[in-house]
Amino acid sequence: MNTNSARFFDELARVMTSAAGAAQGVRNEVDTLFRTQAERILNDLDVVQRDEFDAVREMAAKAREENETLKNQIADLEARVAALAPKPRTRAKPAAKKKTTARKKPAAKS
Repeated sequence: MNTNSARFFDELARVMTSAAGAAQGVRNEVDTLFRTQAERILNDLDVVQRDEFDAVREMAAKAREENETLKNQIADLEARVAALAPKPRTRAKPAAKKKTTARKKPAAKS
C-alpha cells in the first residue's frame, strides 16, 4: 500500500468520525426538541405528573386508614355510652277516664 492510499483512508476515517459526531449531535438536538415539545403539550393538557399522583394517592390511603380508625373509635364510644346510660323505667299507663255524655240540666227559673 502506498502512502497516498493510507493518507486517503486516514482522511476518510476523520470525515466519518466527524460525520458520526455530527449525527450524534443532531440526534441529541432532536431528542431535546421532542422532549420540550412533549412537555409543553402535556402542560397544556393539564396532565398530572407521576410524582404528584403518587403523593396524592398516598395521602388518600392515609386518610382512609384514619377514617377507619375514627369510625372504630366512635363505635366503641357509642357502645360505652349505651352501657353507662340508665335504662328507662317502664311506667304503667294510668287508666283512661271515661267521658260522660250526660247533659247538664238547665237552671231553674224563679
